[in-house]
Amino acid sequence: MAISRSLLNDGENVVVDTRTHVKAIIWPLIVLVVLLAVATYVQVQWNQTLAWVVWAVVAVLVVWYVLRPLVIWMTATYTFTDRRLITRSGVIVRRGHDMPLARISDIAYEFGPIDRMLGCGTLLISDASTHGTIKLHDIPHVEETQRKVNALLQQIHDRSGGNDGV
Repeated sequence: MAISRSLLNDGENVVVDTRTHVKAIIWPLIVLVVLLAVATYVQVQWNQTLAWVVWAVVAVLVVWYVLRPLVIWMTATYTFTDRRLITRSGVIVRRGHDMPLARISDIAYEFGPIDRMLGCGTLLISDASTHGTIKLHDIPHVEETQRKVNALLQQIHDRSGGNDGV
């Protein structure tokens, strides 16, 4: 489980606990391969001084374009409990947002052809306030997640007496 149990209230249960799909780190891994190939080529074909300069530049680029996205991917989590949506991200500056499920007015998803092939998509969560829609990008098994959250919302609606006396 990606979320710490200490973040949950008494009696609160995790329903969906996920991070963005692994596709979020595909481009950084491609960049890593290309950078290593270029640096290796320069080291073999050119003089040693130029090779050291290229390796230094590659090291900086790897930190920025590979390690940074990887750390962002590893530290961002999205958790739906039976009471709220919990989002957490960041390493040095940790960011979090909690939204009670009772405030969610609509939940939908969208995905394109590549998302369908990879089994992920964007979860669109509309709340009852004027804040608009929260987009959670690249959620694995987005249709299943949407169904689970819809079931939670229905349970909350039923408990609150939303059947209008029928």
